[in-house]
Amino acid sequence: MAILNIFHSETLSIISTMLDDSALMGKLQDAKFDLMLTDPAFPAGVLLAHYLHLPMVYNVRWLNAGDAHMAIAPSTPSYVPMYNSLFSDRMDFLQRTENFLRYFVSLLQEQFVILPIYDELLKRHFPPGSDLLTMQRSADIWLIRVDFIFEYPRPSMPNVVYIGGFQCRPAEPILPELEEFMQSSGEHGVVVMSLGVMVSALPKQITEVIAAAFAKLPQKVIWRYVGERPLSLGNNTLLLEWLPQNNLLGHPKTCAFVSHGGTNGIYEAIYHGIPVLLLPLLFDQFDNAIRLETRGAARVLEVSTLTSEEFLGALKDVIKNPSYRSNIQKLSELHHDQPISPLDSATFWIEYVMRHKGAQHLYSEGIRLPWYSYHNLDVEHFVSIFQEHVMNELLSSKADKIKYSDI
Repeated sequence: MAILNIFHSETLSIISTMLDDSALMGKLQDAKFDLMLTDPAFPAGVLLAHYLHLPMVYNVRWLNAGDAHMAIAPSTPSYVPMYNSLFSDRMDFLQRTENFLRYFVSLLQEQFVILPIYDELLKRHFPPGSDLLTMQRSADIWLIRVDFIFEYPRPSMPNVVYIGGFQCRPAEPILPELEEFMQSSGEHGVVVMSLGVMVSALPKQITEVIAAAFAKLPQKVIWRYVGERPLSLGNNTLLLEWLPQNNLLGHPKTCAFVSHGGTNGIYEAIYHGIPVLLLPLLFDQFDNAIRLETRGAARVLEVSTLTSEEFLGALKDVIKNPSYRSNIQKLSELHHDQPISPLDSATFWIEYVMRHKGAQHLYSEGIRLPWYSYHNLDVEHFVSIFQEHVMNELLSSKADKIKYSDI
């Protein structure tokens, strides 16, 4: 919660500076843009789009306190796992109870922690009665970065378009010296490891654990690594500060991918059919790991308690057990079997909104209802009062008849 507060406060500072700059706003209004394409997780783009009266298209996965899908489509917590719950869509009673409580807490967090951050800004720059939640839900098209080969099935809406893996593409040739290293692996193949850009380095003891395990492999290893060279590093491991991840995952010599579980990396692994050993570190990576693990395409390890033997055993299992490769190649086959690629689909819908100046005919009226009406709580309250009134009348009438018969 504290991290969200920091991020949203920084977002507030950025958008406040922009909206307070009348010269900048004048230039943006004069430019007459066709639409705003934005990720609404931190709503600077949302607020700017509404200030400039522009149609909005989202490239989105997360919103405010959790899954953006829950803000636009029915998402019953009985089978839709909440952010960081580490549940699948098959929950027992206690898990469903916890998941519901997480859902309720996320609503409270959104209402009482995140939305109030922007109240003063809305009063200064927008008409009376404006609220951020309504603005966020008014996007014309939601390009959501998921594919249901990976995400759990759930209800959708007409203005939701799924573009999971839109950044994936066929592998291109790599640099000659890197190609030489790949070919030197012979029949054993190559393990690719990357923990993304948000975590520059793991604690030294963990890197030593991983390096020692790599050194015992017959495979070659390419490791995106920043920092002091591990003392236990083997001759089979190449450290690079940057690597062409998509091209390496699509290389025929690659046999496994060690990843932190970032969405982009997971979809690239699915796209190229490479089994994964996951070391989730923060944010959505734990949920991503659970989703791929339940599909039988990955192993998941806990970084904080990692041992060299555990890491080596899990990695050998991912490489040698044919079920992991078979399962992820099946996911890859399903991911590729689409009438239009995710990127082409995203492009079409962006241009659709530009051609038609929006897509309000795809809106559900549900997004305009207050939460108590959306869930029919007001109706249930009315019905319960009506039932109580009818029962009282019946009981009163029956009592009168009894008294009359006694006479």
